[in-house]
Amino acid sequence: MSRALDETGPRSEPERDGTARTDRSGPMDLRLVPPALAAWATAALTVDAPAAWTAATAVVSLVGGVLLLSVRRPGRAGGGERTGAGPLADDAVGAGRTASTGTAATGRASTGTAATGTVATRTALTRKALTGQSRWAQWARRVRERFGWARAAVAAVLLCVAAAAASAGLHGADVRRGPVPELARRFATVTAEVEVSGDPWLSRPHVRGDHAAPAAVLARAEVRSVEEADGRRVRTRTPVLLIVDPDVPAPEESAAGHRSSGPPPDRAEQSKPAGRAAWLGLLPSTRLWVTGRLAPESTGGDRIAAVLRVRGRPEPRVVAGPSGPQRLAGRLRAGLRDATEDLPGDARALLPGLVVGDTARITPELDHAFEETDLAHTLAVSGSNLTVLLALLIGPPGLAQRAERRGLAPRLGLSLRATALLAGALTLGFVVVCRPDPSVLRAAACGAVALLALATGRRRSLVPALATAVLLLVLYDPWLARSYGFLLSVLATGALLVLAPGWSEALRRRGVRPRLAEALAAAAAAQAVCAPVVAVLAARVSLVAVPCNLLAEVAVAPATVLGFAALAAAPVAMPVAKTLAWCASWPARWIAGVARTGAAMPGAGVDWPGSWPGALALAVVTVAVVLAGRRLLRHPGRCGLLALLLVLLVTRPAPLTRLITGWPPPGWRFAMCDVGQGDATVLAAGEGAGVVVDAGPDPVLVDDCLRRLGITRVPLLVLTHFHADHVAGLPGVLRGRSVAAIETTAFAEPAEQAEFVRREAAERHIPVTTAVAGEERRTGPLTWRVLWPPPTPPSPSSSSQLIPPPQSPRVSPVWQGAGAGWEPEGPNDASVALLVRTGGLRLLLLGDLEPPAQQALVRSPAAADLAGVDVLKVAHHGSAYQEPELLRLAAPRVALVSAGADNPYGHPAPATMAALRAGGAAVLRTDRDGALAVTGTGGRNGRMGVARED
Repeated sequence: MSRALDETGPRSEPERDGTARTDRSGPMDLRLVPPALAAWATAALTVDAPAAWTAATAVVSLVGGVLLLSVRRPGRAGGGERTGAGPLADDAVGAGRTASTGTAATGRASTGTAATGTVATRTALTRKALTGQSRWAQWARRVRERFGWARAAVAAVLLCVAAAAASAGLHGADVRRGPVPELARRFATVTAEVEVSGDPWLSRPHVRGDHAAPAAVLARAEVRSVEEADGRRVRTRTPVLLIVDPDVPAPEESAAGHRSSGPPPDRAEQSKPAGRAAWLGLLPSTRLWVTGRLAPESTGGDRIAAVLRVRGRPEPRVVAGPSGPQRLAGRLRAGLRDATEDLPGDARALLPGLVVGDTARITPELDHAFEETDLAHTLAVSGSNLTVLLALLIGPPGLAQRAERRGLAPRLGLSLRATALLAGALTLGFVVVCRPDPSVLRAAACGAVALLALATGRRRSLVPALATAVLLLVLYDPWLARSYGFLLSVLATGALLVLAPGWSEALRRRGVRPRLAEALAAAAAAQAVCAPVVAVLAARVSLVAVPCNLLAEVAVAPATVLGFAALAAAPVAMPVAKTLAWCASWPARWIAGVARTGAAMPGAGVDWPGSWPGALALAVVTVAVVLAGRRLLRHPGRCGLLALLLVLLVTRPAPLTRLITGWPPPGWRFAMCDVGQGDATVLAAGEGAGVVVDAGPDPVLVDDCLRRLGITRVPLLVLTHFHADHVAGLPGVLRGRSVAAIETTAFAEPAEQAEFVRREAAERHIPVTTAVAGEERRTGPLTWRVLWPPPTPPSPSSSSQLIPPPQSPRVSPVWQGAGAGWEPEGPNDASVALLVRTGGLRLLLLGDLEPPAQQALVRSPAAADLAGVDVLKVAHHGSAYQEPELLRLAAPRVALVSAGADNPYGHPAPATMAALRAGGAAVLRTDRDGALAVTGTGGRNGRMGVARED
């Protein structure tokens, strides 16, 4: 079969520029695609199916395939082709023989005319039968010639289905067999020997209520033996997911001085426990002895049988270190990290990810920027990285077999087979250093098929190579059939091979330069094919993906080449490695800049249903756009108009957006963002400027809100206190905006959140000051006074965690010495409270003050100014803990509550809402009304309104 494919497949001929060009005189060779797709689908469906169904699928498919290959073609007898078809043809032949015999006998014996008439009649019947059967034989032969290939194709599909079902059944049985699944269903506490099978990583930070959940270390591993509470020890080989909480100490050998070659703690992580750094530094193939509680795997359909949450007592210990290849790979990766240690922020974080997929330094906001622009594939080492390396060795693929081939191989005098062997070793090293992720395995398999063709001198066809790679990988690891990363990798590669050449040719015919046409076609084809799957994962469609990929592509190859050079030089010459890394930092910074700029666009993406029906709908829309685009290319004027509309859609100029959506309303004074269970409000301070009070729990939500409000400058960011639902969204406020200063409370608790604020501000050189009661400030049309907390000196532990203010704030004399004996009971009572004046309106912002602080505020010197405010930002998300006297004193015209829908705290409390309405206030809440904006003027004759964002 391979020879037939080689002889009939399309030829690959080099163009003048050395790139491969497939001869389009014949159809594309897709014969391996159906077996590969059938095996993929079978593996995805049967990898966790019941064993009986999987076995039945394998047996039935195997029997069917063998029968199709073994059954002889109709019309063959022995080795020759038969002249007839079936019993009727045999009768006709027999009749012919009888007729000949009868004629001879008649000639010898002269038996008379009766016998002669009988023979003539039988001869006529025989000729008629032969004529009919010859026509049937000819029709059957034509059918066989036209559809005879279907038998082999169907047989190949059935055999691949059988192989995939068998492999999936065996891999699925590995997950289900042994004692671990049953122990997990009982939530048993066990002591086990585990082998780490991948690089550990940190869980994503998230906010629970007013606290940020601590990030845990996660790692894939295999349980090699398990010891239950009764002392029984059973050997097994079951995949699990390790969860290591921050309070778990380092494995004993690592804590005793074992130097790991894994990723060291980031400079931003130095305050975290040393145990976390040691766990993150574990290399694949390291064996540990740990105690923990097993739990069932919750998501289902994954390759892990259980979750093992490691306990700190007894202390974990290292049983055996990593293997030799993993130690070498870890040393190389650690050398690259050392070489990039002194680079600027984005380059320091990005370069290890571009080269070897090491994303330990990627910050959440940079990761978000890459996701928004669909550049995340550059952080997952893929075929492009391997292609760059192989191109250095063998030159352009179109010249790989020719005497004038380029690259390092001919300059070193290597033959084709020696070149193939060296490239194979390079591919193997690439997989070990970059880890066997789905995209890496797919790239390595495709490269191996191409290298085999190079070594044997056979012609290469890239689509069969991709199909072969998919088939081999799915048979080797059926769990890849359910991997979104593998799906995206194959889809992108297939788009580049199938769609991009035709699109590039169409653009060339319309006058686009060849290089630009190829780049445009490649980016557009990959985006069109991958967008539906990305929409399922992110519930969003990027509108800047194609231009951002085009701009970033020019820097990927230089960053990759220089980065790998630094990787190779680090173990032997660190100064050389640092120089190469510095050179690579320039293209890396360009890529990061493209991602940040694209993500900062107001219309960078649109929300889309994150489901498979939504993906199908997006696929239909994409096909419609492609078909319409083919016609639009004939009309340059319409293309230019469409491009202008797309630019307006992405940039969303504030005047145009306001005209179309009505948001924000003209003359808005105060806005309350809908950020879920948290606080984020904005005071208008001029065109494009706003004083932001609190940042909410989610950087994405507050960033979107500020974008829609058109805020690009923040003269002051006030963080009322350090609970996570008020400060965790800080990166979203800082993203793409100039922030002049940050003001906080002096009570620096929770300590980890106060440290987070200090670190984020220090990285961007933003001064941090402390708010005290009596402080008065003005910016643009805004004036405000700090009402709380009183100017009591903070505790030493608190003040040491904040950057000292550059100068003492101006404090009203009436507050000097007030509240001398006050001590907060917690972060809420230390919230910064503000009385704001703008456009004749008076707004009272209470943060999360609890009743003790509210009572003290009523008794404070500022109480006289609180009577009859226009707008009240209700304290603590409208909780039931309010001071009635303060609500009666404030008597707001409008009360605004920021709360998350279906929050578990019951905010806002019905009693609080009733008390506000009883006082004559109009009450609005973000969990029901969405984002809110206050407009108008204050005073007796002033007209005030509240607009909702639709």
